[in-house]
Amino acid sequence: MTRALYFGLGCLMLALGAIGAVLPLMPTTIFLIAAAWCFARSSPRLEAWLLAHPRFGPALRAWRDQRAISRGSKLLACTGMALGFVIFWTTASPGPLVAIPVAAALVVCAAYVATRPEPRGQVRR
Repeated sequence: MTRALYFGLGCLMLALGAIGAVLPLMPTTIFLIAAAWCFARSSPRLEAWLLAHPRFGPALRAWRDQRAISRGSKLLACTGMALGFVIFWTTASPGPLVAIPVAAALVVCAAYVATRPEPRGQVRR
């Protein structure tokens, strides 16, 4: 039962990651990290497929092995968060009771991303 739950959750995270790969402001990697974590507990074959993926595998392995994020990924993530807030601000016109907590949450998330180490050396397959 637990394995099936992890598998279903992994499939959901994979689908969200795939959507994020084509939608500009939706994240991809965080959903793929979650999918790999779920598949590690339910489907080693799908976990291996994700980790070997030519586009997303290196970032997933860097996170799994070193809890590291590349400089380019940090820049993209923080830029995406800032752009997302600007779009939110201009299209939703939120009041301060909504805008301030959203901005604070994005600042905390950006600070977390920015303070992760960068990958060092080869990340194992």
